[in-house]
Amino acid sequence: MATILAVHAHPDDIEHLAAGTLAVLAGRGHRVRIATLTAGECGSASTDLAATGAIRKAEAAAAAALIGADYRCADLPDLGVFNDDASRRAATELIRWAGAEIVLAASPEDYHPDHEAGSVLVRDACFAASVPNYRTGPSAPLAAIPHLYFMDPIGGRDRQGRRIFPDFGCDIDAAFETKRRMLSAHESQAAWVARQHGIDDHLGSMEAWSRRRGADFGREVAEGFRQYRHEPYPRTPVLQDLLGEALLTVLAP
Repeated sequence: MATILAVHAHPDDIEHLAAGTLAVLAGRGHRVRIATLTAGECGSASTDLAATGAIRKAEAAAAAALIGADYRCADLPDLGVFNDDASRRAATELIRWAGAEIVLAASPEDYHPDHEAGSVLVRDACFAASVPNYRTGPSAPLAAIPHLYFMDPIGGRDRQGRRIFPDFGCDIDAAFETKRRMLSAHESQAAWVARQHGIDDHLGSMEAWSRRRGADFGREVAEGFRQYRHEPYPRTPVLQDLLGEALLTVLAP
């Protein structure tokens, strides 16, 4: 069985973009861990930073528990994720804590600065995770660099509105209700997403995106991923192999 870590900037990002795939993997007996770089403490207009952070971490832990996953937060500041040494060490410690063989990270191109900076941090932290002299915390260095994959950006587009195409997808039809329940655990975000993003139904928005990505593969609902294969990161299709019959490789015309 494999160990998979999904790490993104804020609580609920993973639920939007990869929860169905994580549910598929957990259902096959693989060990899944979920982490966020921040507690998303800026994501409220009604509670202060400390209260919002505590609420959102509790929601993230509850969502993770639905698939038997552990949750951890690096506690970097919301809207304050930058590519610096302290942040890279925090991201590296998350990967070591998870004992990750496979890491799912944020897209390098996305609408939110924390998403883009977080993607770079996690990419570089995968490299650093196996370096013994790069000290981070109590967790031991990994034996090897984990396989790295990027989730879709929000809405499947970069900041200029250009479409980002996945290398492959996961058919999440059988796991979609679990994905919905995981996002529903983030109760505090319904009001915030309506206020900040003008989206009155964030569950409906997630479903619409899942169906759009599904249509790209000729399926009902799907999630998309790209594999990072630059030297010396692993290039073998380990996640693709784990997905089995849920793997989608041919984009619809």
